[in-house]
Amino acid sequence: MSLLPVEPAYRLAERSEEHRWLVTGLWSEQAVGIVGGEPKCCKSFLALDLAGVPCLRRFAVPRAGRVLLFAAEDALHIVRRRLEGISAAASVALDSLDIQVITAPTVRLDLDADRRNLAETVASLQPRLLILDPFVRLHRIDENASGEVAPLLAYLRELQRRHDVAVLVVHHAKKGGGSVRAGQALRGSSEFHAWGDSNLYLRRDGDDLSLSVEHRAAPSMTPITIELAQRGTALALEVVDRRDPTTPPPSSLDERITATLAGADTALPFAKLRAGCRVRATTLYQRLAVLADTGRVVKTHHGYRLAG
Repeated sequence: MSLLPVEPAYRLAERSEEHRWLVTGLWSEQAVGIVGGEPKCCKSFLALDLAGVPCLRRFAVPRAGRVLLFAAEDALHIVRRRLEGISAAASVALDSLDIQVITAPTVRLDLDADRRNLAETVASLQPRLLILDPFVRLHRIDENASGEVAPLLAYLRELQRRHDVAVLVVHHAKKGGGSVRAGQALRGSSEFHAWGDSNLYLRRDGDDLSLSVEHRAAPSMTPITIELAQRGTALALEVVDRRDPTTPPPSSLDERITATLAGADTALPFAKLRAGCRVRATTLYQRLAVLADTGRVVKTHHGYRLAG
């Protein structure tokens, strides 16, 4: 008999002051979760958009890494074309992104052999994100039976914990589920909604496509409107700004951040910077990631400071 490892509560590692993001504001680091929505809501496009570039050209990837993708419904040339469009929209070359695509014809999570093969592939390639699209093509179980769904989701949770990998599963919502909460509209067992650490839900309202975000351990932003847009040869999702162009935008948060940092003698911890800017933590994380990516702000062990 082997005892399970235990640790006195007072010796557990303290939670970092700063929430750690895989994609700032959208997906927590090492989170499992669902990208859900009814058919033709661009779920696969959104999943691919999380694979290494600033998602929707707005949500930064603080630390890029390898992505492992299994697209069960799309031909490989379609996957490549979609990724090329997203890369072009983000002004990066596709070959600069470390996206590894599983080319096996099937992967079934209800088969022991396939589960072992997937686990060994993850262990070998060590991706930061595993994308499985869609769940319905990964098994032959009854998705309405909790006793059949739970073991498959538990296997994916075990993958996440054993290999420190975020796991994103694309899953369908019920048709006509617009009258209930997005998570409750997912097709099948309630296990899907309960399982996710970060969940993204897409819904259509007439011609508008809205994206809502749900996190287990972080504040969620308000829903945003997105669309699948053609820009030259690139086809990719982007955020739709509904503001009246004649209406001046609110005071720039970037200016408040830089002004607060400029008035400090040393690097400011996140909590002090947030107190000075008076803004939600999630919003501040998003803007700091963008400012860091553009070289205007530097993150140090002691906090944030202006570059230069």
